[in-house]
Amino acid sequence: MAEIQAIAKRIIENVEKVMVGKRKSVELTVLGLLCQGHILIEDVPGVGKTMLAKALSRSVGCQFQRIQFTPDMLPSDVTGVSVFNQKTQEFEFRPGPIHAQIVLVDEINRATPKTQSALLEAMEERQVTVDGRTHPLGPPFMVLATQNPIEYEGTFPLPEAQLDRFLLRIRLGYASKQQEIEVLDRQQYQHPIETIVQEVSVEELLAAQTAVRGIYIDDLVKEYIVDIVRQTREHPDVYLGSSSRGALAIYRLGQARAAVDGRDYVLPDDVKALAKAALGHRIIVGPAARIKDVESEQIVQEILDRLPVPGAQVKPPA
Repeated sequence: MAEIQAIAKRIIENVEKVMVGKRKSVELTVLGLLCQGHILIEDVPGVGKTMLAKALSRSVGCQFQRIQFTPDMLPSDVTGVSVFNQKTQEFEFRPGPIHAQIVLVDEINRATPKTQSALLEAMEERQVTVDGRTHPLGPPFMVLATQNPIEYEGTFPLPEAQLDRFLLRIRLGYASKQQEIEVLDRQQYQHPIETIVQEVSVEELLAAQTAVRGIYIDDLVKEYIVDIVRQTREHPDVYLGSSSRGALAIYRLGQARAAVDGRDYVLPDDVKALAKAALGHRIIVGPAARIKDVESEQIVQEILDRLPVPGAQVKPPA
C-alpha cells in the first residue's frame, strides 16, 4: 500500500502547483484515475476545470487530447473516420481525438445527443467502432468532461445513460480571497502549468490501478454500500435512483481511498466520504422536490444520516 500512497501523494502535490485551494477535488480526481473511471467536472467557467485535466495528464506522462464540443460537431470528429487511400486502393482509419490516454471533453453538453453518444462505447468498453471495425483504446484511458451548470441556452442535457458512465461528479467552486491572491502571485510571470513535470510513469500508474483492486472490503461494508444505493430508489423525493453502477463506483472508490490512506481495508467512513460524489449525478429528483429546490446530494446525505453504520472486520477471515 505504501507504493500506491506514494504515487497518489506525488500526483496530488504536483497538480496542486496549479490548482490552488482545491485539495478535495484533486484528491477525488486522483481516486478516479486509480479506479480507471471517468469524471464529470460541473462548474462555472474560470475555476480551473481545464487546468485540472492538463495538470493531471502531465503529472502521469499520459497522451492528452482536448475536444471542444460544439453543436455542429459530428461523431466522426470524436471517434475518427475511414479515408480511401488512392495509392493502396484501400480504406485507412484516421483516429480521432478520443484515441488518447486522458481526454478532456470541454462543454460536453454543447454537442448534440448524436455526438454525445459517440462517447458511450468508448467510456464503457474502452473501444470505438467505425465502419464495422473495432479499435481498442489503450490504457490508461480516462475521460474528463466539463459542463457549465448555469447556462442552458444552446445546450443538450446529458441523458441518464451518459451520466451513469461517469464514476464521479465533482465541483471545484470559487477560491477564497487569500487563495485568489495566491493565484495572481503564481501567474505573475507565467502560468504554473508550464512548470509541471512528469512525476509518475504510465507503468507505475497501471501497476497502482491493478493493486488497488486487491484492497479488502468486508461483507458488512458491501451490504452498507448496496443499502445506500437501494435507498436512493425508494426515497420519496426521487424519480429515478442509482443503478448498480453506483454501488460499484463506491466499491472501487472505497478501495482507492483506503490505499491512498495507507490501508489495505475499506472502512464505512470511506463509503460515507464518497457517496455524494459517486451517486449525486445518478439520481433524478422528482418534480415536486425540484420545486422545493431539493438537490440529489441532499438526498444522499439524508440517507447516510438515517442508515446505521455497520461494524466490520478490517482483515479477511482466515
